[in-house]
Amino acid sequence: MAHVLIAEARFYAHLNDMLLAGARGAIEAAGHTHETIMVPGALELPGAIALAAESEKYDAFVALGVVIRGETYHFEIVAGESARGLLALTMDGIAVGNGILTVENEAQAIVRADPNQANKGGGGAEAALALMALRERFS
Repeated sequence: MAHVLIAEARFYAHLNDMLLAGARGAIEAAGHTHETIMVPGALELPGAIALAAESEKYDAFVALGVVIRGETYHFEIVAGESARGLLALTMDGIAVGNGILTVENEAQAIVRADPNQANKGGGGAEAALALMALRERFS
């Protein structure tokens, strides 16, 4: 049984609640346990996961958050750099699933976050568990 850390950038609580429900459901359905921490925003997710990975308390990690396009270039920076940071962690052998939504509007976010629709929170958890299994296979 693995222990998974869910790190969430809780900027849009109603959307994060759905992402979190999907992630927790996927982890529990696979027979694993989890903890959840909150960070200020999506840019902080890779750093928080890197710090938590050093503790060696967790077998896998799920990053959750919602980035909705606004009127400035900030969207591109947050979307790109948070994804780049998570990818760098996976390249270092850390099992991280990316459940960060990058969307044009709230309607898109609702469809993707809802566990009964696209369930991207559950997908992020499943990705983390798949990477964990590959790491174990190749270790």
